[in-house]
Amino acid sequence: MILDVKGLKCPMPMLRAKKMLATMESGAILTVLATDAGAPDDFAAFCRHTGHELLASNVLEDGIFELIVKHK
Repeated sequence: MILDVKGLKCPMPMLRAKKMLATMESGAILTVLATDAGAPDDFAAFCRHTGHELLASNVLEDGIFELIVKHK
């Protein structure tokens, strides 16, 4: 699944991702596209605290962050 939260500021990208992850099955992959500069650090901390796995944190063109999260 892909969650596009470009243009949203903290804490909205994390809240939207948390809500979407709650509907997903264990092992499912969520790709988040965000422009908030704090998103990579926020998602890393979120995964450490919740048990989800941050598979990748990439910077794409135009300052877009791609965060790939595997549901626990």
